[in-house]
Amino acid sequence: MTDGPFLTTERLELWKPQAGDLPDRVRLLEGDGMMQFLGTIGPDPKAQHDKLLQHAGSWALYDYGTFSVRRRGEGDIIATGGIFHSWRGFGKGLDDVAEAGWIVRQDCWGQGVAGEMMRASLAWFDTAHGPRRVACMIEAGNTASEKVAGSLGFVKYDSHEEEGGAAVNLFERLPG
Repeated sequence: MTDGPFLTTERLELWKPQAGDLPDRVRLLEGDGMMQFLGTIGPDPKAQHDKLLQHAGSWALYDYGTFSVRRRGEGDIIATGGIFHSWRGFGKGLDDVAEAGWIVRQDCWGQGVAGEMMRASLAWFDTAHGPRRVACMIEAGNTASEKVAGSLGFVKYDSHEEEGGAAVNLFERLPG
């Protein structure tokens, strides 16, 4: 690991992505319910390696990205989340934009991890980059993530049907 976490909260450490994160990123997605709202992304090591490179690339090119999240003083990644630069390719306000996203390991669901890491991420982002629009997309039916998004100031503005038929709701958090 590097010298230390990039951000800390009362319970969490938020680290920039590192090559050594790959095994934990694969384990993060294991579990019976983990893939329900994550589309085609899975715990395959190659797919997670590609995601790790994508997230590190966001940091390298835009100076913001997704964090690997650990409990304070512990080594295992229990979540990933933050604000990353995305280009979804379907327009509707999700191309070439700052996008919020979070994934929490199944054994940590219901503990407030997503809200805590995202409040810290958004506060840092607003300070470092100035308040501006941040988008996010949440698969229809994922009421837990929609509740988190609402608590963070995101409001639904549209929906979209992904290839393969999954419907996603599009949210945005506007400055001011």
